[in-house]
Amino acid sequence: MWKGGRARESTGMDTSRWRPPALLAKAALAALLALALVFPEWDRFADKAMDVRAFTYPGAVMVVALIWLLRGRDRKAPFPWDIDLLVTAPFLIDVAGNAADLYDTVERFDDACHFANWALLGAAAGIALHRWASLKPWVVAVSCAGMGAIAAILWEFFEYWVFILDTPETVTIYRDTIGDLMLGLAGATTAGLACAAVAVRSRSRVRPTPTPKPLKVAELDRAAR
Repeated sequence: MWKGGRARESTGMDTSRWRPPALLAKAALAALLALALVFPEWDRFADKAMDVRAFTYPGAVMVVALIWLLRGRDRKAPFPWDIDLLVTAPFLIDVAGNAADLYDTVERFDDACHFANWALLGAAAGIALHRWASLKPWVVAVSCAGMGAIAAILWEFFEYWVFILDTPETVTIYRDTIGDLMLGLAGATTAGLACAAVAVRSRSRVRPTPTPKPLKVAELDRAAR
């Protein structure tokens, strides 16, 4: 365990129960991306930049594994399958929503995805901070909200570059972008507050071991006799 604000290693956290769903989510994402590349002419895939998604999403869902490997092979902590699943889920939801044509057929599905997906990514960041960093609960909450806001802004830059440069619907898209940013921030903030609440709860369960009181000289003499 590291102290003084440095990362602390969690050696007892076994998240292997999340391994099957995490691997299944990655397999489903790969299958759906392959489907989009094979049938790009389908309406649900047309003009959705599925080729860009197929190029970027696999790398995004491998970020947790990459960070874990870069930390070195002398670690004792097991692979964080729960965090890996939380990072993979938003990308799977996005591609599955396109494959099922939910973005065009279900009202507010896009808004729900912006809130839920950033909440999932924020939860992944919050769990990682709570598990490996010596941060106070309120710092975890603010960090999740901040990282979620940064990620939401970067995502909107990505959408602008891929979808918006060649469209005349400036006013409508501007309103949609502002709404997406608000939903992304709200989702990340919700996840941050939830992670902070979990951190407070876990700290309250850990009670410090009472320090024994020093014996007085007279008590020591009596014990010696």
